[in-house]
Amino acid sequence: MSGQLSPTRIRLIAAAALILLAGALLLWAGTRWARARADAVADVAATQTARSHAGLLASELQKFRLLPLVLVEYPDVATALDTHAPAAIDRLNHTLELLATRTDAAAIYVIDAKGVTVAASNWRLPTTFVGQNYSFRPYFRDAMARGSSELFALGTISGRPGLFLARRLSVDGRPAGTVVVKVEFDRLEATWARTAGPSFVTDAHGVILITSVRDWRFRTTHPLDPATLAQARTTLQFGNKPPRAAPIALAGAAATANLGSGEAQYRVGSTPVPLVGARLVHLEPLAAPLAAATTSVRLWGLAILIILGAGAGLAWRAREKRQLQREAQAALEGEVARRTAELRETNQQLTVESRERADAERRFRAAREELAQANRLGSLGQITAGVAHEINQPVAAIRTFAENAGTFLDRDQIEPVRGNLAQIIDLTARIGTITAELRNFARRRTPARGAIAIGSVIDGALLILGERAREVVKVDLTPAIRETRVAGDRVRLEQILVNLLQNALDAVDGVTAPRILIAAVTSGTDVTVTVGDNGAGVDPTIADQLFAPFVSAKPEGLGLGLAIARDIAREFGGELEIGSSALAGAAFALRLKRA
Repeated sequence: MSGQLSPTRIRLIAAAALILLAGALLLWAGTRWARARADAVADVAATQTARSHAGLLASELQKFRLLPLVLVEYPDVATALDTHAPAAIDRLNHTLELLATRTDAAAIYVIDAKGVTVAASNWRLPTTFVGQNYSFRPYFRDAMARGSSELFALGTISGRPGLFLARRLSVDGRPAGTVVVKVEFDRLEATWARTAGPSFVTDAHGVILITSVRDWRFRTTHPLDPATLAQARTTLQFGNKPPRAAPIALAGAAATANLGSGEAQYRVGSTPVPLVGARLVHLEPLAAPLAAATTSVRLWGLAILIILGAGAGLAWRAREKRQLQREAQAALEGEVARRTAELRETNQQLTVESRERADAERRFRAAREELAQANRLGSLGQITAGVAHEINQPVAAIRTFAENAGTFLDRDQIEPVRGNLAQIIDLTARIGTITAELRNFARRRTPARGAIAIGSVIDGALLILGERAREVVKVDLTPAIRETRVAGDRVRLEQILVNLLQNALDAVDGVTAPRILIAAVTSGTDVTVTVGDNGAGVDPTIADQLFAPFVSAKPEGLGLGLAIARDIAREFGGELEIGSSALAGAAFALRLKRA
């Protein structure tokens, strides 16, 4: 009957339905896979970026948190707070101004017990903090009560946001005031802004403090409770206006945000930072990884559809061939013979192509190995360049001894040859010692107390300083003293001697006949190492404060080298002080405990 479908047509409809169903399933599975893949890629990028930004922030905070600790020990601070003497305040103003310039602090100021600023780094500016009362600020109240405090807030005078680090100072056992360092993060925020997606730091209440998107500063990721809003208004932490909600919607690891060009999807990377209750959040854009994953799914889907279509075509072709076989067996035999010949030719072509592909694969592997070798040689060149200067002279000496040995051999003089070979062996050992010493000195490790020969510490310091020191430094140690062992860590003791020798080298720079002498004596349980020079000597005006932080005889010096060296010596039970120079210049005596 004409209204009935033929079996062939029914089979075609069924095959088409199966293909459509398979395509729909593939589309659904591919879409889910693409989203999951994009989420995973964006999550990894968000986490890595958040950790990287957190590391930069932690480094910045660590640098500035040391300033209040050091400044509370500065004598002029206590004098200014205790006596309000104009001379002490004037000196303190200049010191704070210089220190703020050198450390990039936004402001450094000293507040008395009543909350009034007595000295500040910005004392010259119209917006100076001097005379301002900050008793209402939480960082002042908390520091006076607990000893220290940190608060991120908007400056009431400058109008610029920053982190206020406060430290209490006591005079004669009573709280006399606080030292405050204000830190601004403009450069850090600019660095964050160069990465894809916004980054920001929120406090315990969800208020955005530091951010790569300026419009989001002091806005919130969620609504604040009335008590928090009231406290913020009282302390002016966020200015006169209450914090508004930022155009962000956080939902676990997913987020949506509007940066001005429309709402976009992001993945959230979050990590704690060294601020009370604060976390750093990075929003990694999802568009790029989602587009890449979707493209992969489409390519795979297209490949699968091509394979399915090719399979269906082959099946249809096979059916036609069987039908032709039933209709004309004789014609089919000829067709089979022709097809067999074609397959044989195709097989031969495939064999040739397979051989060519194998050859191409071998050439590719060879080229890849050559590139890898070139990369290794380039890295080796960078590594060896660092120590080339220090080993250049031993290598030149080795060559000279080797050439002389050849001349002695021509003359049948064996003993000089042996002497030259011994010198060559010593020089190669010296090259190994130089490279090992430089590597050990540069390696960052946990200090370990032990028994160290004082001679090896001095030799190590001279190796590190190189040719400049060897030209002018004379070491006057008896063999017994060289082997005397002291208590300490080798690398940190070398750090003290390197600092003293560098100061001595600077002191004799320009002297007609520069000389530096290293001597050592033992007395009871102590070993005293003296580093003296024939320079201009120690300036008497700063001799009493030479080991205090930020006191330096060099115009460009920060004044921390000798203070750190003395702290290291005291850590191992020793002392560092000004000594008596046999060369009529400056001298420093390092006293250490015998092990």
